[in-house]
Amino acid sequence: MLRIIFQRLLGALPNLAGVIVITFLLTRAIPGDPAAYFAGASATQEAVEQVREQLGLNKPLIEQFGLYLGQLARGDLGLSLTTGQPVRDELLRRLPASLEVVALALLLSCAVALPMGVLAATRPGSWFDQLSRLVITAGVSLPTFFTGLLLAYVFYFLLGWAPSPLGRLDPVFSPPPTVTGFYLVDAALVGDAALWWASLKQLVLPVLTMAIFVLAPIARMTRASMIAILSSDFVRTARASGLTRTTVLVRYALRNALLPVVTTLGMVFGFMIGSSVIIEKVFGWPGVGSYAIDALTASDYAPVQGFVLAMGLLFVLLNLAIDVLYVLIDPRVSLEA
Repeated sequence: MLRIIFQRLLGALPNLAGVIVITFLLTRAIPGDPAAYFAGASATQEAVEQVREQLGLNKPLIEQFGLYLGQLARGDLGLSLTTGQPVRDELLRRLPASLEVVALALLLSCAVALPMGVLAATRPGSWFDQLSRLVITAGVSLPTFFTGLLLAYVFYFLLGWAPSPLGRLDPVFSPPPTVTGFYLVDAALVGDAALWWASLKQLVLPVLTMAIFVLAPIARMTRASMIAILSSDFVRTARASGLTRTTVLVRYALRNALLPVVTTLGMVFGFMIGSSVIIEKVFGWPGVGSYAIDALTASDYAPVQGFVLAMGLLFVLLNLAIDVLYVLIDPRVSLEA
């Protein structure tokens, strides 16, 4: 198993190299002049050229790329010109904020979508099946920014049940000591129940917004996969053998239906990373998505390149985790394939 994992990681290196090259070229191709932006609107042409020289933008493109590769080899992702901080430190500080929302939203969507898909597959055409289709259609159709604004309007402005949807923590609280970067985990480690509850309340609306967005494809795939499995010969044999309904559904049908669902989870993760940019803007969440958007607006190359590279590494690790899950769910699956 370890040898296969190592081979998969080596096989991902060309993909990461492609990400580095394409991101470097695209950031240089986007409209806007970083030197003019940071020199100011009233700067003279000489001042702009001086800033361009300080940033190294007056050098040939191949030389800029060589300097960038040298920085990566040292683990240096560059310096953000908008914040003045190292990009690596900014990403490490902001990434847990984004992953906390994504992880909780994925857990919530799976907790709802998997039972919904299973029940809908066992009762095709019933009122529950029709209701689940309605929920799936709504989840696919509603844009995330609209869902987020609607939830904030209803639960914060009208009902007053949710806290102010701005940031990870209410201003009356101080962030917990950083251990993992996840506020829920760090607050639990220091044993501060009030801080943990305040962090959870701030997470409710963004997590619910993202969970509604990703619930639909998971429930749809679960339903379709379960319907196909329930009509197979081995399930009919299990029923004829006198096994209980729960045993047939969970041990035989659901376990075999999980493989395409796990594949869908891998694709859904990509959707969640993309939608997190919008959700972070709606709720003022200090994650990597909003950080990259702000840098892109300012033509700040280093944060954008660091963000894309970090997302590429996340996808490599995610695909590796999915491969391992395949083997855990069905030992007949071979990673060599």
